[in-house]
Amino acid sequence: MAVNKYQADHYLMLKPDEVSIRKVVRLLWSKRMEESDYFYIRESDEKEDFIEKGLAIASLSAQKGLLHAAKPLKCFGQKLEMWLNLVSFNTNIFMLFFNTLRCKVKIPKRKSDDFMSFAGYIDKRVKLDEKIEPGNARYNSALAIMAAKLAYENKGFIRNTVEQHWKMEFIDMDTDFWNDYLENCHTQGFMSYDEGVNMIVVSFRGTEAFNAYDWCTDFDISCFENPEMGKIHGGFMKALGLVMENGWPPHLPADKRDKNLAYYAIRDKLKERIDLNKETKFMVTGHSLGGALAVLFPAILALHGETKLLERLEGIYTFGQPRVGDGKFKSFMEEQVLDRYGVKYLRFVYCNDLITRLPFDDPVTSLYTHFGTCLYFNSCYKGQILPEEPHKNYFETFGGTRRFLNALFELVRCLYLPWLKGGDYREGLAMILIVRFSALAFPGAADHNPLDYVNATRLGSMEVFQSAESSKKWLKNSATSGREVQDKIKYC
Repeated sequence: MAVNKYQADHYLMLKPDEVSIRKVVRLLWSKRMEESDYFYIRESDEKEDFIEKGLAIASLSAQKGLLHAAKPLKCFGQKLEMWLNLVSFNTNIFMLFFNTLRCKVKIPKRKSDDFMSFAGYIDKRVKLDEKIEPGNARYNSALAIMAAKLAYENKGFIRNTVEQHWKMEFIDMDTDFWNDYLENCHTQGFMSYDEGVNMIVVSFRGTEAFNAYDWCTDFDISCFENPEMGKIHGGFMKALGLVMENGWPPHLPADKRDKNLAYYAIRDKLKERIDLNKETKFMVTGHSLGGALAVLFPAILALHGETKLLERLEGIYTFGQPRVGDGKFKSFMEEQVLDRYGVKYLRFVYCNDLITRLPFDDPVTSLYTHFGTCLYFNSCYKGQILPEEPHKNYFETFGGTRRFLNALFELVRCLYLPWLKGGDYREGLAMILIVRFSALAFPGAADHNPLDYVNATRLGSMEVFQSAESSKKWLKNSATSGREVQDKIKYC
C-alpha cells in the first residue's frame, strides 16, 4: 500500500493490553520481529529490528506492569487527593477533627471549582506574579509555566482560576481529549485568552502521578516515522490525536468526527478565534508529557501546511519536556517552523530533572535528540542558555553522589527560601514530606515537579530571559563547542 506524507513509512506500534508473559518470552527468543496481535511493525532492517526488539520487550513489560497497577494506583491517588482537599476545606487537620466532633465537616466534591489535584497541592500558587507585567522579558515564560501547571486541574478549577485570579478569558471547550489507541479520554488541555497582550495560551497537561495510562504513554517506545518529519515518539503522537490506521489526515475521517482528538479540536478552535481578530497570536506550553505535545502540535500544523496559524505562533514554551524525535524531526522543526516563521522555542530544564534526559540520547538504543533554546537552571535558580542540558544522559559515573547532595541542599533551601524571597515561596507539607524527602532516594524524579520551574521563571536572572530572545540563531550557527557556549552566556 502506498504511503502518503500524512502516514508512516516505518512504524512500531505496541499494544501492551494484548501481551502476556509467554508472548514476551517468545519475542525474546525470536530472530526477527514479525507483526502480531500485540504490536505492529512496518519495514525495519536487521540492525533496527534487533534494537527495536530489545526496546519493545522492555517497554511492553513496563506498560503491562503499569496496566496491572492502574486501578490500585488510581484508587490510592483519589484517596490521597480527597484527604488533602478534606484537610484544606476544613482549614487544617485540627479544625477537621473539631468539625468532625460537631458533625460539620465540609466535604469536597471532586469536580468542583475549588477541588485541587495532587499536583496542585505540590504547589498551591494559582495567582500570577504581580511584579511580572506584560512587556517584562519573563512575562511569557511565567505565564506559560502557570498555564502548564494549571492544566493538571479539573475544568471548573481551571475556569475559576483563569477568570477570577488571572482576569483572562477561559475559552470554552471540552478539556478532555480522545486517545484513539487507548480508546479513552486520557489527554487534557485548555485554552485561555490574555487580552492585555492579545494572545491565546494553549496548554497541555503533563503526566499525572497516579494515572497509569499517562505513564504508559511515557514508557511507550512505539515510533512513528514519517517521510517528511522523521522518527517521532509514538506514545506522544497517540496522545495528541494520531488516528488509527490513518496517521495524520488533514481532516478527520467521517467515522472519527464524533471523537474529540486534541490536535484537531484545538486547531479548529484556534482558527475560529484568530478569524475574529487578525492581530491575535498564540503560544503553546506544557510540563512533562504536556511539553512533548506542545512541540508536536506546531509540527503537525506544518505537516498540514497551516500557514495562517503558524504565522500567528508567538512561541513554544516547555518545562521538563522529554525528547520527542530524531535528527530528521529536529531539522523539520527548525526549517519548517522555527526559522520559517521566526518562532521562539524555549525549553526549560531544572537541575537534575530525569524526564528531560529521556529517552536516552544513546546512538545504539535511541535516536531521539533535543533542539531549541535550552534554559537550564541549577538548584540556586541561576540560569544559563545552553545548546543542551548538562549531564544529558542521567545515569553516569559518580552522578548519584552529586544528585544526592543537591537533593539535600534543596531540602534545606525550602526552609530558608521564604525568609529570603517572601511567603509565595513557602512550600507546603505535601511538597516537603512527599517530594523533598523522596528526592533523597530519587532526586531526578523529584526535580521534575512544576514548583521549581515556577520559581525559576520568577527568581532566575533577568539577563537569561532577555538573552533568550536572541540566542536561538546564535546557538544554531555558532561553531563554538558546547563548553565555550556555556562559558560565554552563563548568568549568575
